[in-house]
Amino acid sequence: MELWAQAQKTLINSDINADISLPLKIIQNANIPIIVTENNKIINDNNIDESVKKDSVKLKDLLEKLKSQNEAIKMEYLPGKIQYLYYGDSSLLNKLKYYPIALLLIIFLFGALVYNFYKSTKMATQNKLWAGMAKETAHQIGTPLSSLIGWLEIMKADNVDGTTISEIEKDINRLQVITDRFSKIGSEPILEKKDIIEETHNSFDYLKSRFSHQVAFEFNAPKDPIWISLNPELHSWTIENLMKNAIDAMKGRGDLKIAIENDGSYIKINVTDTGKGIPKNQFNRVFEPGFTTKKRGWGLGLSLTKRIVEEYHKGKIKVLHSEIGKGTTIQILYKKTSA
Repeated sequence: MELWAQAQKTLINSDINADISLPLKIIQNANIPIIVTENNKIINDNNIDESVKKDSVKLKDLLEKLKSQNEAIKMEYLPGKIQYLYYGDSSLLNKLKYYPIALLLIIFLFGALVYNFYKSTKMATQNKLWAGMAKETAHQIGTPLSSLIGWLEIMKADNVDGTTISEIEKDINRLQVITDRFSKIGSEPILEKKDIIEETHNSFDYLKSRFSHQVAFEFNAPKDPIWISLNPELHSWTIENLMKNAIDAMKGRGDLKIAIENDGSYIKINVTDTGKGIPKNQFNRVFEPGFTTKKRGWGLGLSLTKRIVEEYHKGKIKVLHSEIGKGTTIQILYKKTSA
């Protein structure tokens, strides 16, 4: 712009026979917005939008903007005759300002893609490992379970007390359910149209009979059946995990309530305890693999529950409400199936 000012001065002071081709080229090649003033009046402009040129108010506003962008260049073309050149940034310079930001965004996106690829690969490997361990566990349990079933038949043949046989038979059936659950991990489960109230109540009754009377159990649900597509074994695992976590949070003493609500096309299952509560910043973390507040445990119960609810049954699970020292409510949301 200093060269432009010098070229302008040369043109003003040149005589008729002077070679002004170079100053003209300098002036014509400039693509920077320019306003020239003399005695605080605009006498010339260049590379200014026509709509701005025609509006004196907009032109003055633009002049003030150019004054704030760059320091004016003083042009004294005759003694006592002074003009001031005000200029802005070229379109190329304006674009260059945003290139570093664009470059940083590209680097950030590339880094995010690499991180997500690494994370998904790692998770896939871990999922395969857990699925393999679960299936192997189911296989290992199956061997002694078969023997127990054989011994149970011998006890029946020897006319052992019926009550004892009945209780042993319940536990053997329970082991068979657990084996079936572990065998389903890593495989797509078969969903059946079931009454969720009955399925939930069965799991509720099973655990209720096996815990201390210091826990007050309560079950509330509509009288009419509610049909949804689910896998009974995995659903019972979900309810049991939530109930066991609730009882652990209460240290084996308190109130545990399961409430089923029919909310239009959705079913809500709320599991409420009077335990120690969960801090708000941990509402989502409690479902992460490995996260636990217990001194003993692997932190897999709730993460497995989340997978059963959301991946296998296409539902939602969340911490609905929790207050430190007062208790927690965890909610499961399922879509209903027409009967």
